[in-house]
Amino acid sequence: MTMSAPAISIVPESWASEVNAELRPNEQVLHSVETDLNARLQFKSGLLVVTNERLLSRSPDTQTWESWNYHADLQLRHHDHAGVGHLELFSQFGTLAHWRFTLGQNLLVIRLMDGFREKQQEVVTGQAPAKAEQNICPSCKAILEPDQEECPVCTKVIHTPPSTWTLFRLWRFAHPYRFQLAIGFTLMLLGTASHMIPRYLTKPLTDEVLIPFQSGKHVELSLVGMYIGGLLGAAIMAWLLSWGKTYILALVSERIGADLRTATYEHLLKLSLEYFGSKRTGDLMSRIGSESDRICVYLSLHLLDFATDVLMFLMTAAFLLQINTKLALVTLLPLPLIAWAIHMVRDKLRTGFEKIDRVWGEVTNVLADTIPGIRVVKAFAQEEREATRFRAANKHNLAVNDKLNKVWSLFSPIVSFLTDIGILVVWVFGIWQVSRNEITVGDLVAAVAFISNFYGRIDSMSRIVSVTQKSASAAKRIFDILDHVSSVPEPQNPVSIKEVKGQIELREVGFRYGNRSVNRGINLSIKPGEMIGLVGHSGSGKSTLVNLICRFYDVAEGAILLDGVDIRSFPVAQYRSNIGLVLQEPFLFFGTIADNIAYGKPDATREQIIAAARAAHAHEFILRLPQGYDSMVGERGQGLSGGERQRISIARALLIDPRILIMDEATASVDSETEKEIQKALDNLVQGRTTIAIAHRLSTLHKADRLVVLDRGEVVEIGSHDELMSKEGAYFRLYEAQARNEAAAAVAGE
Repeated sequence: MTMSAPAISIVPESWASEVNAELRPNEQVLHSVETDLNARLQFKSGLLVVTNERLLSRSPDTQTWESWNYHADLQLRHHDHAGVGHLELFSQFGTLAHWRFTLGQNLLVIRLMDGFREKQQEVVTGQAPAKAEQNICPSCKAILEPDQEECPVCTKVIHTPPSTWTLFRLWRFAHPYRFQLAIGFTLMLLGTASHMIPRYLTKPLTDEVLIPFQSGKHVELSLVGMYIGGLLGAAIMAWLLSWGKTYILALVSERIGADLRTATYEHLLKLSLEYFGSKRTGDLMSRIGSESDRICVYLSLHLLDFATDVLMFLMTAAFLLQINTKLALVTLLPLPLIAWAIHMVRDKLRTGFEKIDRVWGEVTNVLADTIPGIRVVKAFAQEEREATRFRAANKHNLAVNDKLNKVWSLFSPIVSFLTDIGILVVWVFGIWQVSRNEITVGDLVAAVAFISNFYGRIDSMSRIVSVTQKSASAAKRIFDILDHVSSVPEPQNPVSIKEVKGQIELREVGFRYGNRSVNRGINLSIKPGEMIGLVGHSGSGKSTLVNLICRFYDVAEGAILLDGVDIRSFPVAQYRSNIGLVLQEPFLFFGTIADNIAYGKPDATREQIIAAARAAHAHEFILRLPQGYDSMVGERGQGLSGGERQRISIARALLIDPRILIMDEATASVDSETEKEIQKALDNLVQGRTTIAIAHRLSTLHKADRLVVLDRGEVVEIGSHDELMSKEGAYFRLYEAQARNEAAAAVAGE
């Protein structure tokens, strides 16, 4: 019996021997996927294999293999619901098999289905399907799978080391202050020159005053006074010029830092919710706060020192060449070694500081998680656990810093050692030249003074490598935000909204999270002033549909129209200003009750705020607070009950008087008594407005004109409560199931 080697590399290694034992002679594996859930949705592994002859399966709950040969009636059907993927095999006789898996396997399942259909067509028709044209990423030219919508190479988060050239991108923030920068640079040039005067006066002071005086010759006091006065004048001039350039450039750098923070924050606010879904709060806070601070310090101190060092270096070299060319050339001998050391350490510092920034983000993320959630931490007595998390993140941060400090601690002494050797070589060569009468003692003393300054500047300039790489890393993290383009862009030719009637139309609307389809083929027309209730199981796409209508995300397919115009044609802020949003978990900002109610309309009068609070049935409990409407609300509304926060949220929506109202599970997390109070407020809120409501309790939607039933991202039923109950379809089953659960809960409560 001859068996060709199957493509076992396509099969997970743990299954290779078992699959190999099941294969027939000349049978080859084409695709495989591990199904990681059993029928009871417990984590358990099974395997599904497509070969060139059949479909093979090993169920998670059994040790036996099943197989189905290809024939025309065999079909695979795939869908996902509430985070669980489902794959069914069926024929004209009904369902033959059913597999379940987590959505991490979703892409592999889709590819397996495509492979199954291609091989089935080839076996049934005797002809191989035409090969699809290769799909190539336009950016990186990588070959994509036929079902890949995004290039995994381009979308993968790659932590590339920051380039020093990133710092030059800060010029767009420095450009408005170019005149102040020019003044500061001029003062720096003059100040650096004034620092050179005392060293230049060293030569005549030695040759014309000190050596003659030591030899017993007469020295004119006026000459001594002239040189001493020159030294004093140079010192005063250097101090004044240094103060002026430091003050001006410090002011400019602070303004550049402030503009950088403002631009980053404003750009962050314009990004879509999709961006924030993949970011941590602590990391974003760190970027806008500490990273911009680091850049500001670099511009105001380190870059200024570096520029001064470069000018001093060039002026010193010029003076050395003027004093003695040979001595100047000897001075340059250690420079290649110093340059080599800087080059060797630069790359390690660049990657190291980028890693330090990311690790520090882990520390701030722990703080951003636990401080806002401190009530949950204490409620579950998890203080020690969170302290352990913080210690671990802090320890990781310490380890990364220690590793980098080993490199830096070795580099800095090496540069200092080489500069000391350079000065020693100059002394030796200079003494030799003095002995041959090629230079005077004054020349040598002045040269050594210049050379000490020369090497001191090299040492200082080498140290700038560290802070430059830190600042480049900080700039990269900030420009990562500024370079990100919102997935909900402003229209190029915006259509101004004049008067909103409130008619909403959805045409073949579809949306995907990555490769997961959430909504598809939705058609719905909502009349002005109509109240629509969205119902369905958890994960059926209700909240996603609301997010699309609010334009927190843009549709992947189809279009959403407001009064006959595509909502993508409107300016985003202008469009959303016509929508009032009441969420399941209302968010209140730190501030007064009045400020929170007037958040959507900051110029509202106190009378308007009170009127909105009355309509929201919040006025009475607000007056019972110590300072009434001026009472401070803690962060995220701490100090108020859930129902009180919700009613303030409703008052906030009422105050802006929106034409469209979105309510997402507005009463889901409150008790029955509080729900009645909130329901009264909602009754006032929905009057005369186009309303879309999602409700956990179906009984709260009794006033809806129509109910839209969603299942697996699709609209399956539309109608009033009575109409849908009479059909005994999806809504009927949902309503009956909820009624049974409520009855069981009531019995248990007794």
